[in-house]
Amino acid sequence: MPRRYDISSILIIGAGPIVIGQACEFDYSGAQACKALREEGYRVILVNSNPATIMTDPGLADATYVEPITPEVVEKIVAREKPQALLPTMGGQTALNTAMALAGSGALERHGVQLIGARADVIERAEDRLKFRDAMSDIGIESPRSAVAHSLSEARAVLETVGLPSVIRPSFTLGGTGGGIAYNKEEFEQIVSGGLDASPTTEVLIEESVLGWKEYEMEVVRDRADNCIIICSIENVDPMGIHTGDSVTVAPALTLTDKEYQRMRNASIACLRAIGVDTGGSNVQFAVNPSDGRMVIIEINPRVSRSSALASKATGFPIAKIAAKLAIGYTLDELANDITRATPASFEPSIDYVVVKIPRFTFEKFPGTPPLLTTSMKSVGEAMAIGRSFVEALQKGLRSMETGLSGLDEVEPPGDGGADAFRAALSTPRPDRLLMAAQALRSGLSVQDIHSTTKFDPWFIRELGRVVDAERAVSTGGLPSDPGGLRRLKALGFSDKRLGELTGKSEAAVAAERTRLGVFPVYKRIDTCAAEFPSATPYMYSTYEAGYGTPFCESDPSDRKKIIILGGGPNRIGQGIEFDYCCVHAAYALKEAGFETVMINCNPETVSTDYDTSDRLYFEPLNAEDVIALIRREQQKGTVLGCIV
Repeated sequence: MPRRYDISSILIIGAGPIVIGQACEFDYSGAQACKALREEGYRVILVNSNPATIMTDPGLADATYVEPITPEVVEKIVAREKPQALLPTMGGQTALNTAMALAGSGALERHGVQLIGARADVIERAEDRLKFRDAMSDIGIESPRSAVAHSLSEARAVLETVGLPSVIRPSFTLGGTGGGIAYNKEEFEQIVSGGLDASPTTEVLIEESVLGWKEYEMEVVRDRADNCIIICSIENVDPMGIHTGDSVTVAPALTLTDKEYQRMRNASIACLRAIGVDTGGSNVQFAVNPSDGRMVIIEINPRVSRSSALASKATGFPIAKIAAKLAIGYTLDELANDITRATPASFEPSIDYVVVKIPRFTFEKFPGTPPLLTTSMKSVGEAMAIGRSFVEALQKGLRSMETGLSGLDEVEPPGDGGADAFRAALSTPRPDRLLMAAQALRSGLSVQDIHSTTKFDPWFIRELGRVVDAERAVSTGGLPSDPGGLRRLKALGFSDKRLGELTGKSEAAVAAERTRLGVFPVYKRIDTCAAEFPSATPYMYSTYEAGYGTPFCESDPSDRKKIIILGGGPNRIGQGIEFDYCCVHAAYALKEAGFETVMINCNPETVSTDYDTSDRLYFEPLNAEDVIALIRREQQKGTVLGCIV
């Protein structure tokens, strides 16, 4: 099906200011959408109130309005610019809610504007908790037992059937705003009151507790011909009860059987069909009871989301770009895969590595706020790391956080350091709970002890145990004297700094010994196809890949004059999207000057980590060891003229 010729101008609504739950991932998706639509010859009108974004740059859209994103202001822009279509799926919850308000007031109909990418009835079925639950029930997909309330008195009646603890989820809100888990009646009434105030429709869903269940996400893309593909599965290491934005997550899902995965895959696709998402990407969330395998669906986001940005960077599949082109009439088989340049977008991505996302918190900026994690999102940024195993990616991710960690570092034991003190500490969901679980293993707690307290899957705890066992061996026996032994340690994700801490040596001494033994990382390409086809795009990550014969490096540096740009790492308070803006413009300026640009960053939400922003992209931690190794590799061919920080 060719693109639509009955429309010529499209309005895109951005996400507005950075808030918790809605960060620079929407600059990434909005910028991709603007480029994709202009590439097809459409006139693009953009409204966004955040000036620190790439998408509001002059020239990215045909007309850009840095204005408040309210229905009244957007309607004035519509009246002036006269777009024929509105794409509401690129600006997060802000864009969806604004589009729904315009549709509900009749403004879109008055001005002859049609919604593309997601119709009003689709958004309504997905965002209205009761309608979503009923739609899932109609197709036989189970949801947690629940009921909707529009007042405190209705909520009290619901509580009689749902019981405590219960989960409160307001409709049409972002990042779990206004929601929470109630363990007693006092908490219940407090959270319900806040949720009713936060919901634009004064509606909350009160559902049975699925605390401790395993949480999964599926990123799904569908076109108008009903072609559906799974971009990737994502597993939350933290159990239900913690917002997915605050959880350590892994792609692909590592503890599902194939039968469970196929069941979840089929349910995800059935969900999109039932809700009516006929073009674009959606994020579908599930909970699985580890004791009996019962699976329930939690929600669907019928738009590009934070998880979409993560899935895009994890696989190389540009969800926002493809979703924009599907919205104007293309089908997946008509669109090319930019990474391979040999396969269509209808090929499901396949990955032969593990991706770990770790959230970044800044509780230290708010001394009166307890560092407790709930269903309401609290993280302000995230880092993504890639390795050939879970532990390699995890340790790379921890040192990407820029919080002083060199890997799975030791933390202060709680209380008297006894088993009961550890159990008490692990029972509280805090940002450092994964580090505390490793510390508990060092102190002798069993895998079962930690699992029963944290509800982490035992497989993840055993993987932490592999790291702890290796630490003990290094602490007692010192660094291996053979290249194979040292490479095996590095393949577990150990940094030179961490190995130095374990052996009483300096980081420089460990690096010198590693160099003497000839143990260096190799670089692999993110190619969407697990090396089935050659990758035409230099988008890479490092690995030590022990146990697979002689490691093969796929980086293939060019012989050009090149300049390396160090990105800003994970967002945090005081360092946000504005630094990514600087990195992107540095890349553009250097390209214009004739230099090859090499970007190093670990933030999956950003435009700088888009595969077509720079000539070469490395998804790596921003520390001395990883950057120096990368520079050494790039210097083997061509000339590295400098590094911009």
